[in-house]
Amino acid sequence: MSASKKILVLVTNHATLGETDEANGTYSPELTHAVDVFLANGYEYDIASIKGGSAPIYGTDVEGDDVNKKILDDKDFQAKMEKTLVAADVDFSQYQAVFYPGGFGLLSDLASNEEVAKQTAAVYEAGAVVGAVCHGPAGLLPITLSNGKKLIEDIAVTGFTREEEVEFGTIEKIPFLLEESLVRTAGRYVKVAPWGEYVTAENRVVTGQNPASAHAVAEEMVKQLNS
Repeated sequence: MSASKKILVLVTNHATLGETDEANGTYSPELTHAVDVFLANGYEYDIASIKGGSAPIYGTDVEGDDVNKKILDDKDFQAKMEKTLVAADVDFSQYQAVFYPGGFGLLSDLASNEEVAKQTAAVYEAGAVVGAVCHGPAGLLPITLSNGKKLIEDIAVTGFTREEEVEFGTIEKIPFLLEESLVRTAGRYVKVAPWGEYVTAENRVVTGQNPASAHAVAEEMVKQLNS
């Protein structure tokens, strides 16, 4: 399989909401809806995490989400989530895009992991598209390019908002407020009213504000890959 038809998905190993005992990880619909789009457009995917192995996932019981159920029931998807690749052992150059789905878990690992950040920076500078949705853009925070600039330093991005954290009841439980970190790091942080679909795309970096934006982020990534 050529690099032009493979996407690497990076998921968290952190299984709780911050330091609480509330089960967490990757938020299922943000992963499954993106995977559905990738597959529908002829792209294969692999799933990797910092530690490898079984990756925690929640939101698997969302009612009325047929796409989520379809992908969760897929044997290949189940196998990939049960045995995620160890990111440090993955040759990122074999992929044309890297995708960070959300969920609160990655605030506790991918948001500060320098090794994965270096790998993503290298493949991005080789021409790859980088996408992230909801809390996924936290994974972009540590990415520094070879010129010393942050990946998102000069571009507009979005991500889960302070208002959404308040309404979801997580504002006091999260390790840090993503909106604040993106405001400090990105060229510009942009958002719409809570829970509305919203996507930014600039310089091969695609971000989505919340779970409702997962499908659109994946569609925009495919659009850029095919352009």
